[in-house]
Amino acid sequence: MREIDRIIESVNYIKNKLGSFTDGLNTAVVLGSGLGDFVDNVEVIHTIDYKEIPNFPTSKVKGHKGRLIFGRCKGQKILCMQGRFHYYEGHPQVDVVLPIRVIGKLGIKNLILTNAAGGTNPDFNIPSLMIINDHINFSGYNPLIGDNIEELGPRFPDMSNIYNNDLTEMLKLTARDSKIDVREGVYMYFSGPSYETPAEVKMARILGADAVGMSTVPEAIAARHMNIKICAISCITNHAAGVSKSNLNHEEVLEASEEIKDTFNRLILNFVENIGGLDE
Repeated sequence: MREIDRIIESVNYIKNKLGSFTDGLNTAVVLGSGLGDFVDNVEVIHTIDYKEIPNFPTSKVKGHKGRLIFGRCKGQKILCMQGRFHYYEGHPQVDVVLPIRVIGKLGIKNLILTNAAGGTNPDFNIPSLMIINDHINFSGYNPLIGDNIEELGPRFPDMSNIYNNDLTEMLKLTARDSKIDVREGVYMYFSGPSYETPAEVKMARILGADAVGMSTVPEAIAARHMNIKICAISCITNHAAGVSKSNLNHEEVLEASEEIKDTFNRLILNFVENIGGLDE
């Protein structure tokens, strides 16, 4: 089966489940590790487990529940991906980005990507929030490798404004108006699942990265290919290896996400309301 046919099969399944709710559905949020409780702020209309959707892989990582949440938030229709797929789970990147392509074909115009990340910038507090203004793909792979899907976008998509300037500025203004302290910086993508070594973190910092992680970048590339507007936020849950002398583990990542989740939720809620004003 061609990849575009797999995408359309998934889209049709969701549309048949949701009916007219997909009309006017413009905004989606991908919720990273430990951040899935954001959906508690959503008036849930429909829930679809990933395992129900044709061609969707399943998420195996703790902190990723693995379902699509459709509902209303701050008066706006919203789609939440409660959990994502990772290259390190053994999924090919064409499957990692399948949900992004599906929600793009559902009509999503604005995509908010979120993740838990390690801070390479020693000035960052733990935990804290960082708006991603650019990224470095150090995974050695790109989800657009292979035959281009002309129905989605061009062979050689421009990435100079991958994190949309207008949405990023609105996100910063939302943080200011909400009296939420946020940082801004570059996210560097490693394949994982092992955490980065101190030498790799040192290299990342020299190259200009403020945070490192194992997600988000394939999704951002696939979304940009489809001309979806993207902004992204990292929850800095720990200092990366070598920045501090502590050993790293996933449980501490989830604990730090829990600590900052109320602030994160408030920022996203207010931002969704502001995006809704753009789409009216």
